[in-house]
This record gives sequence, C-alpha cells and structure tokens, in this order.
Amino acid sequence: MTRQLLLDLLPAPQATLDNFVAGANGAAMDALGNLPPGRAIYLWGAPGTGRTHLLKALSAEPDSLYFQAADAADTLKSVAMAETITFKLIALDDVGLFNKAAQAALFALYNRWREMATTGQAFAMLLAGDRAPLAMSLREDLRTRLGWDLVFRLEPLSDPDRIAALNKRAHERGLALSPDIIKWLLGHYARDMGRLGALLDALDRYSLETHRAITLPLLRDLLALDATTESNHL
Repeated sequence: MTRQLLLDLLPAPQATLDNFVAGANGAAMDALGNLPPGRAIYLWGAPGTGRTHLLKALSAEPDSLYFQAADAADTLKSVAMAETITFKLIALDDVGLFNKAAQAALFALYNRWREMATTGQAFAMLLAGDRAPLAMSLREDLRTRLGWDLVFRLEPLSDPDRIAALNKRAHERGLALSPDIIKWLLGHYARDMGRLGALLDALDRYSLETHRAITLPLLRDLLALDATTESNHL
C-alpha cells in the first residue's frame, strides 16, 4: 500500500462546534453558537488554536459558503457583486493572506453586509486571521472593517485541555489512547492542535495498514517513516 493510500484510508472527522474543545475560549464559542444574519465575527490567534476548525464547522450548515485565501479572489468578487446574496453565512479564512484582488472583493462584501444587515437578505460573516485587525498587513479600510463587529482572540489550550481534545478526537475514531502516548505527544511533538490532530489521524491509518495496535512503538515507527520520506525528497 502506498503512502498516499494510507493517508486516504479514512477521512478526518468533520469539524463541528461539539467536537471543539473550547478551553479559555468560552465567550467566542457562545457567540459562534448564536451568530444571526447581519452580524460578523472576526477570530484571530496563533496557528493551531482552531480558527479553521470553527469556520468549517459553521460553514457546513446549509446556505453557507467557505473561502480560503487561495481561492478567494474571483469567486468572492462574484458573490460580492451579485444582485442578490442568497447565503446566510459567509466564512473567510486566513484573510491576512488575501492578495490585492481578494482584499478588494472582501471590502465590497463588507459594504454589502452592512447595507443588508437589517433587511430580509441579511447574512452573517465569519472571518479569521493570525493577528488582531489593526495589526493585519491589509489595506487600511479593510483592517477597520474587520473590527466593525465582534472580535475574539482564540487562546491556546492548556495541557489538560489538549489531553481532552486528543481523547475526544480519538473517541471519534473509535480509539483509546494510552496515557504514555498522550504524554509523549505533548512532550515531544508539536503542541498546536491542528498538527496533533493530523498526527492522530495518520496514526489511526497507519495502524490499519500495518495491522498493529496503537502503541508508543507504532507511533515512533510512523514518525520515523515520515522523517525518512522527507529526507528522500530533499
């Protein structure tokens, strides 16, 4: 079985609000759980704090749209310039990476959002970036608009919350992680939840491929395999 087939064996669990461990981010979660049309939320924080998870969770609902920086410009412009915007929620991820064309389209979308906020065609906006609005490397009028409504900084999880998040992800996979695996992950691997979650998914797939139980030796073998694969591509 090839490495790519291994990675494709099982899809990652779908992002939902229920499988997000909030930690110190309770206020943001409360706001996200009640985001009506006409309101906007900007989330910011370091990589691994769950920005993309939360945007994908809310944009999985009907009549919602999710944009990444790479595919934002043309499609976003067509949405912003449409005679009627039929979406109830538009999520825009990594806005700090938007190029000039995407920034112009986002500026136009913000203006439409404000114009329609109190009408029957109102829609919500959910945006995310790695910095506070005024610290973003964006055009000035767009930085201002990011702070027009609610802004929340996503705080990293504490170690107990990371353990809870790993166990929750494992439970979704039907796995039981031993304490030694969790301790090793927190002590030796990347501490952001995005990379930890991806490693857990890969470990599950590797266990299926090799027909071995999930143990610390299996985890080390997987990481050694990844290191060998990377060195062969240098």
